[in-house]
Amino acid sequence: MPRLFVLLAVVAVVYILWRRAHGMPPHKRRAEYIKLGLGVAVVVVIGLTLTGRMHWVGAALTGLLVAARQLLPLAIRLFPALSGLLSRQSAGAGQQSTVQSAILRMQLDHDSGELQGEVLEGDYKGWRLGDMDRNQLEELLAYCQDRDQDSVQLLDSYLRQRFPGEGPFGGGPPPGAQPSGGMDRREALAVLGLGEDATEEEIIAAHRQLMQKLHPDRGGNDYLAAKINQAKDFLLG
Repeated sequence: MPRLFVLLAVVAVVYILWRRAHGMPPHKRRAEYIKLGLGVAVVVVIGLTLTGRMHWVGAALTGLLVAARQLLPLAIRLFPALSGLLSRQSAGAGQQSTVQSAILRMQLDHDSGELQGEVLEGDYKGWRLGDMDRNQLEELLAYCQDRDQDSVQLLDSYLRQRFPGEGPFGGGPPPGAQPSGGMDRREALAVLGLGEDATEEEIIAAHRQLMQKLHPDRGGNDYLAAKINQAKDFLLG
């Protein structure tokens, strides 16, 4: 009977953890499922070892594999050569600009002009826009309309690109809409995709490249073009 209670308790805990993992944003679920699977494996191995059904060597090897999986991120940080190799492999993703509102953080790829984003608050907090379907995006748009006009305009920019010819969505921003609020140096550099030591020439070049992608006269986006102009004007005084 005690073993049955223990088994039921383990099953209940696994179910709760599985529900928690299932409720996370899609891009985070895989890592949580792996952690859950490793945890279940450890519990099973411990149980088999304590009941004499598994040799202690097998239990030790399982423990080493779990420890190696958990320590891998730390190992990457501790070995600069490996970390540098991974950084060089990811460098091919190209330069990106970041525009953030109260509800959304949006990235613009300088080469392709493609927009990607992440939700910062609300029911979809932590979700990537690319993982959301049309209905979920429209729910998010309604949430933004009740709380933050800048977020509405950012999301409308993404929706127009993802569903071309189908906008405006939820009314969309008014023509020629301008960003609200001020801008500091850190935000301005992020909008242009530049580092802290950016020169005047680099600022002008980044602005020119982005406007070629987003200028309204070329079928681009009014709001993002206004943010890019605002960033350049701030950095150049």
